[in-house]
Parts: sequence; C-alpha cells; structure tokens
Amino acid sequence: MNQDLSILHLVLNASLVVQAVMLLLMLVSITSWAAIFRKLFALNRVKAQNEAFERDFWSGSSLNDLFTTASKNAANGGPMERIFASGMREFQKLRERRITDVGTLMDGARRAMRASFQREMDEVESNLSFLASVGSVSPYVGLFGTVWGIMHAFTGLASLQQVTLSTVAPGIAEALVATAIGLFAAIPAVVAYNRFARDLDRISIHQETFIEEFSNILQRNVSAQGSAPR
Repeated sequence: MNQDLSILHLVLNASLVVQAVMLLLMLVSITSWAAIFRKLFALNRVKAQNEAFERDFWSGSSLNDLFTTASKNAANGGPMERIFASGMREFQKLRERRITDVGTLMDGARRAMRASFQREMDEVESNLSFLASVGSVSPYVGLFGTVWGIMHAFTGLASLQQVTLSTVAPGIAEALVATAIGLFAAIPAVVAYNRFARDLDRISIHQETFIEEFSNILQRNVSAQGSAPR
C-alpha cells in the first residue's frame, strides 16, 4: 500500500509531543535567523563607524576638535569614537584639577578608555550566547523528539500481529523529522557564532590597538608641551 511520506504529511501525523518539539525548534530557528541578521548588520555598522572615525583621527585634526565632535555625536558615534571621548574627558578633568604628573594623567585616561572599551564590547557581544545555546541544544531537543516518536510508533505496533516495513516506516520517518529540524536550527547558529566570534576578536584587537596608540600620542604631547594636547 502506498503511503504519503511527504514532510508535511509526516509532521501533521506525528504525535502531539513530537509536533510540540518541531514547533519549538521552528520558533527557535526563526528567532536564531533574526538574531543572525541583526548581529550581521550591527557588526558591519560598527566596522564602518570605527573606520570612519579612525580616518578622521589620523587626518591631522586636533584632539580637541575631535573630542568636541565626539561629544556631540555620542549617541550616533561608533565604539572607537566613544572610547576616544572617554579618554579625553578623563584627561581634561584631571588637567582641570591641575594635575601635572604624566603617570597620573595617563593612568586616568587609560582606565577610562578601558572601562568604555569593556562596555562597548559587552554591547556588540550581545545575543552571541543565544546563538551558542541554539547551536548546542537544538540537536538534542530534536533527538528527544525522535526518540519519543519512535517509542510512540513501536507502542502503536504492539497490537499488530504482523509488522512489515510499510507499517514501521511512517512512524520512524515522522520521528526523524524532529532531528532534521533540530539540525536545521543548529547548523546556521553554529556557523554564525563562529563567524561573529572571529569578527569580534578583530574588532577587539583593533580597538585595543587604538587605545595604545592614542595613549602614546597623549603622553608625547603632555611630556613635550606640558599643556593641553595638540
């Protein structure tokens, strides 16, 4: 006897528990894809903002002019611009207190930039833990649906006197769909997580390098002039 083994038919005829697992995995997959696209756009925006600010920084503009622009653009600026503004703000506060010791000035500016750097990295790393959880848990959730479906299928066969492949196949196929959906949810999440983790490492290194370069510029100007930088 011919049996309909299409995906839709298998899903509609699966047990309630297996259907619930499939629905959960589909919702997780949709949420995961939404998080992937949001993070992709967010990281591209961060890269573009950092590159734009770095071009302005190395273009020869004075630090005071850059700080004025960064302060006005705090809400729409990139992470590197806000890190720079934090360091300059702390540096100027210490100078206003008539602190002239180079070490004290530089330690204060570096601490402010490090704190800002950590806040910015926490922001850009948001939702990564969700993708990691989806990638690690979804296959096991799908496997649970498969095991439950197979148990349900064999329980239904217990009352039959003659069991053939045609009677076993639909129940097993229904159960295996849950594992397939679990893998469908997990694989993109794992690939995206690895890609974003690599991009975040590059952004982190780029920003840490900028902190050191900016600190060196501040130190050279303070040591040479003993007055406001550039």
